[in-house]
Amino acid sequence: MEATVTTANSEKTWGGGNEPMGASYGKLMMWFFIVSDALTFSGFLAAYGFSRFKFIETWPLADEVFTHFPFLHGVSAPMYYVALMTFILIFSSVTMVLAVDAGHQMKKDKVALYMFLTIIGGLIFVGSQAWEWKNFIKGEYGAVETTGGSLLQFVDKEGHRVALADFAAKLPVEREHLSRDKAKWFMSESAIPTYTVAEVQAGFKSHPDILIRTETLTKEKRKTVLSREESLVRLNQASLVIEGANLTHNEYGSKLFADFFFFITGFHGFHVFSGIVINIIIFFNVLLGTYEKRKSYEMVEKVGLYWHFVDLVWVFVFTFFYLV
Repeated sequence: MEATVTTANSEKTWGGGNEPMGASYGKLMMWFFIVSDALTFSGFLAAYGFSRFKFIETWPLADEVFTHFPFLHGVSAPMYYVALMTFILIFSSVTMVLAVDAGHQMKKDKVALYMFLTIIGGLIFVGSQAWEWKNFIKGEYGAVETTGGSLLQFVDKEGHRVALADFAAKLPVEREHLSRDKAKWFMSESAIPTYTVAEVQAGFKSHPDILIRTETLTKEKRKTVLSREESLVRLNQASLVIEGANLTHNEYGSKLFADFFFFITGFHGFHVFSGIVINIIIFFNVLLGTYEKRKSYEMVEKVGLYWHFVDLVWVFVFTFFYLV
């Protein structure tokens, strides 16, 4: 008799119809995905942390990199727009919570409204991130790189950054962009900079009030500013003019910073974009009454779990890249 009862209980527990912790199969699979993706992001951020610790003396200062704000050209607004982006993404997580709650109450119109607001918030965030990328790639001041790979930036006597366009001379030198149709098949180069090394050197010599700042941080977490004599000596070692940032050069500091920035924020941006696409699909299903017919808005809840995860990851990315 006991054996019969045990077998019956076993069938009830492991027969496939049981929902551990009250979660359906779909929600469990979403949680498995979130945990695995969290480990992936953890690995990326850990690699970023180790690299920053190793090259801490040449790591860019976030307050000097992310200073732009839309429609405020030339106005230094360090971290303001990044903070606004973060607020928008977190607010979209709030609207997603409201959408899930409305789904539990079987209120179709409210689910559709809050899903729409969530999608708008995600689109604004992705667009803002693309705008940040554009400014980071384009650069603002420009710098030069020495033959040894050191980065030299330009400041006035008060320590404020000076752009190459403010002092570089214009020399009668014709330059030609090296491309494969004008050279050997394996030779090519990216777009040529606005100024040559000679033009930067000539302009620097004619502006005695400009100094050179190296990428090395002092104990006070400020870049080292050289004397006028030291600046002239270091500038003679210049080999390349850098404008903006890419995977091989970075006018703001260590090249690894740009590599990690593009990879991690791009990977997160891909997650946000994917979430927007999924939200749009769910949104139209809500409008069509698909979940009303099923008597369940569980799909909204599942995509909500993913969206909250994306928001939470951005909090860590924001902390690592912009605050610490």
